[in-house]
Amino acid sequence: MSAPNDCRDPANVDATAQIHATAVIDAPCRIGPRTRIWHFCHVMPHARIGADCQLAQNVFVGSGVAIGDRVKVQNNVSVFAGVTLADDVFVGPGAIFTNVRRPRAFRPRHGDYEPTTVQRGATIGAGAVIRCGITIGAYALVGAGAVVTQSVPAHALVVGNPARQIAWVCACGETLGSDNVCPACQQEVTL
Repeated sequence: MSAPNDCRDPANVDATAQIHATAVIDAPCRIGPRTRIWHFCHVMPHARIGADCQLAQNVFVGSGVAIGDRVKVQNNVSVFAGVTLADDVFVGPGAIFTNVRRPRAFRPRHGDYEPTTVQRGATIGAGAVIRCGITIGAYALVGAGAVVTQSVPAHALVVGNPARQIAWVCACGETLGSDNVCPACQQEVTL
């Protein structure tokens, strides 16, 4: 990790943020306290990244993206314009977000992005594909490799292609019993 280089706007990068020398940070953007940005990441202008986040190797953050506090984005993830990741979200390696439903190389769609929101505490598994224009609910869990084409309710566990709900999960990630009580932490979840 190194101090900010010439392409970074020190006024909007907290002094406690750690940014690897190979990362490209385009000003203006905001990077919160104690956030760590690793090798070969690229943060575009007008992105906002909260406190205590971790962007692993080769993460792309598009212009205007909002990332909350304590978010972990693993290797090789592109968070394109139009995506919002709330606090405490986990995005597994190689997960894919889209922002245009019907892209064409010959027809620019800049500004026509469909917003995608991942709410507080949700987890997106490795290699999952998230279609634009949907919401992943709070504490939902998207299984590895799932292809999510519809919004996912809070606390839902979805898997497969296309993703289908197979259970409900607690905020701690455990599958709920039939009484909606978590067998691990004994928390009752209101669905």
